[in-house]
Amino acid sequence: MSDSVLYERNGPVATVTLNRPAIYNAMNVELCMALAAAMRRADHDSAVRVVVLRGAGKAWCAGGDLREVLAMLEREDVGELRQFVHHALNALDAIRSITKPVIAAVHGDSVGGGNEMSSACDFTIATEAARFGQAGPRIGSVPIILHQTLALQIGERRSREVTYLCKLHSAAEAQAMGWINRVVPAEQLDATVDTWCRDLINKSPSSLAIAKKMHNFSYEQGKVGLSYLSELLVNYWRLEEPREGMRAFLEKRPPRWARTDIATA
Repeated sequence: MSDSVLYERNGPVATVTLNRPAIYNAMNVELCMALAAAMRRADHDSAVRVVVLRGAGKAWCAGGDLREVLAMLEREDVGELRQFVHHALNALDAIRSITKPVIAAVHGDSVGGGNEMSSACDFTIATEAARFGQAGPRIGSVPIILHQTLALQIGERRSREVTYLCKLHSAAEAQAMGWINRVVPAEQLDATVDTWCRDLINKSPSSLAIAKKMHNFSYEQGKVGLSYLSELLVNYWRLEEPREGMRAFLEKRPPRWARTDIATA
């Protein structure tokens, strides 16, 4: 398995750790492929009853690796862009589709693709210092799977607010919205996650697998539109606008937006 994702099994609990701490566990193709592989590994291991998803370092996951994405945009390789989107979606879907419960143990920022990742988990337990939000329209990108995760959790109006305004929300605010399950002091995160794991391990594994499929019913129906939405994002990324947004973010300056067209699949 790639060093960008660590996998450890301790009895019936598999811990998957995003491991790019120097860049806040930003998502690239390698991490996405390794994350999907880790979820498959846990799903295929009959000894595993629950999966805990963690992030190494200061942040949980700051979203996509903008330097790598911007480099792809400037190379103008459409096939490369499609592959990146494909692997990102595959990683998120692997979390949602695994037959075992997945707990996101969030200790820092969960933003953009990271927020999509935590929203794809069955449960999110966060520290008081954790923050959640989207960054897409602020930097020249768009979330793809959020309408099938966060919108179902906090409602369409709230989800549009999160997606369009790109504000960071405290863990307490996120819990109040139904975005996450629990907020705990940092020193209680591990113990709380362990308690939830024990509770889940004591439940019927087949029943939990069916319950997860039941809760995924609307999500599975919505997956038919993901190929269209993926192509919409790829075509948008071919414009100058997202390049300007990502350059501005990396250069720590306001973007000079000049919308010229709306890309369509």
